Amino acid sequence: MLRRLHHEQPESFAFTPENLAWAKAQMTKYPEGRQASAVIPLLWRAQEQEGWLTRPAIEYVAEMLDMAYIRALEVATFYFMFQLAPVGSVAHVQVCGTTSCMICGAEDLIAVCREKIADAPHALSADGKFSWEEVECLGACANAPMAQIGKDYYEDLTAARFAEILDALAAGKVPPPGPQNGRYASEPLKGLTSLEKYESGRTQHNASVARALDLGDTVKRIDGTEEPLRTPWNGDKSPGAVKPVKTKRKEAKPARKAPADDTGVAKQEARAKPRAKPETGEAAPDQHKPALMDAPRDGKADDLTRINGVGPALEKMLHDLGVFHFEQIAAWTPAEVAWIDANLVRFKGRVSRDDWVAQARTLIADDDRAEKGDD
Repeated sequence: MLRRLHHEQPESFAFTPENLAWAKAQMTKYPEGRQASAVIPLLWRAQEQEGWLTRPAIEYVAEMLDMAYIRALEVATFYFMFQLAPVGSVAHVQVCGTTSCMICGAEDLIAVCREKIADAPHALSADGKFSWEEVECLGACANAPMAQIGKDYYEDLTAARFAEILDALAAGKVPPPGPQNGRYASEPLKGLTSLEKYESGRTQHNASVARALDLGDTVKRIDGTEEPLRTPWNGDKSPGAVKPVKTKRKEAKPARKAPADDTGVAKQEARAKPRAKPETGEAAPDQHKPALMDAPRDGKADDLTRINGVGPALEKMLHDLGVFHFEQIAAWTPAEVAWIDANLVRFKGRVSRDDWVAQARTLIADDDRAEKGDD
């Protein structure tokens, strides 16, 4: 199946404060320089926030993790867990169509989706509440046919019961997930044939269903407010605790091969030496360097991520260069823009491409109007 980004995209993306704190905490799970390992959970969190994975969200996550855009795009387009087009505001329905479910009536469930949601998969219903798709085996073969709605499985479905579930969800209700034919879990349809003595002591629902109902988030998307943020991998279980992981870098071993050049530095040693400043360089003449600052005025920098095309990683690079305020950017001359473009090594051309100078001037004007109370 060819997976492409949706033809209509929002202008920007940013994590909510809660989700941003969560994302930064995930990054601390990995050693310095290996933050890209967090790409899947961060992309998933972005999808949970918006409902689907947009191009601005993919690029935002890439910048957070210091990754090239194409690397994050490769991940997002490879895994089918990522929805690359808008999904229903209430729920995205995934009907299993593999062997067991197909034999037991998956086609009837798909017919219900075509009737109640949309004729084609990945299309929104008329009210925008639902979308659907057929997926490969979801691993509930003993309870076929089944569908995943939101986070949970609805199993042992009939077309009539499936239609009732969709109607209930559309009305704002959340039917209990799990088996829909009276079964407790995956026991034989005719009843238990072993462990019968435990049947009388079991709860109303199996543990998975009970947990989903207790949380009340069967179709609710994660927004970062579910529970206090903890980082036990850092040895701290207190709410909101996020501490960076300290790692020791291994010193490069002396090279055994001949030197690479007449400086006496071998190829292995040259590769092992850390760059003094990996994010920025000195590619442009210093006479074109704009006015830079050692620190922001009054200790508070402007939110440079308000500029379209600037994410957290790029904002940090600008801070490292000495750029903290919109006024600095708004005053850049073409030669100074070229200097900044050349010194943002991994993002060369970004300043001129997105016209940061014009954006900064617009933001300054908007902020002035807001401060004066003008409409």
